[in-house]
Amino acid sequence: ANTLGLKIMPFIFGTHLSAGVFMFPFVFIMTDVVGELYGKRVARFFVLAGFISTALFILYSIISLAVPWAEAGLWAKESYNTIFAVSLRISIASLVAYAVGEYQDVFTFFLFRKWWGEKYFWLRSNLSNLWSQFLDTILFMTIAFYGVYPTKVLLSIMLTWWIFKVLMGVVYTPLAYAGLYLLRERESQNAGEANRNTNL
Repeated sequence: ANTLGLKIMPFIFGTHLSAGVFMFPFVFIMTDVVGELYGKRVARFFVLAGFISTALFILYSIISLAVPWAEAGLWAKESYNTIFAVSLRISIASLVAYAVGEYQDVFTFFLFRKWWGEKYFWLRSNLSNLWSQFLDTILFMTIAFYGVYPTKVLLSIMLTWWIFKVLMGVVYTPLAYAGLYLLRERESQNAGEANRNTNL
C-alpha cells in the first residue's frame, strides 16, 4: 500500500484518492477482530508487529538506495530511485500514522468495550475507526504529500480519503464478522482437540 499510494486517482465531485486507500481499512478492522477475540494485550502486540515490519521495510529501502549500482542495472536507476525515494517518504508517513492511528484504535475500541461489554461489535469497531482513521489520514497525508501537491488538492484528498476509509470500514464490517466467526470456530475446534487429547 505504501508504494501504491504514490498514485493519486480522480474520484467523484472533483476529489482525489490515493490508489492505496482500499488496503488501509483492512488493517484497522483486523486489529479490532484480534482485540475482540484475544484481548487488548494481543491487539497491541499485533500493532507492534505491523510497526516493526514497516520499520524494517523503511530500513531496507534506505540500504537499497544507498548501495552502489552495477553498470548492468543502470538502465533502471532513475525509475528505481524515483519510486523508492518517494515511497520511502510515504513509508515513514505510514509508520507514524500507523502507530498513532492503530494505538488510538485499540484504546478507543476497548474504551467502548468497557462501556458496552461484548455487545455491538460493529458499532464499537466503526466508532473507533472513525476517530483513528481521522488521525491516521491527517498524519499520513501531511507527512507524505505536504509540498508535493497544492494545499487545496491535499486538503481535498485528506477529507475524501478519511470519509472513504470510514465508509469502507462500514462496508468491510461483514468481513469482520466472518473473521470473528471463523476464528471462533477454529478456537472451538482446537479446544475440542485439546480436550480429546487430554482424555486419551
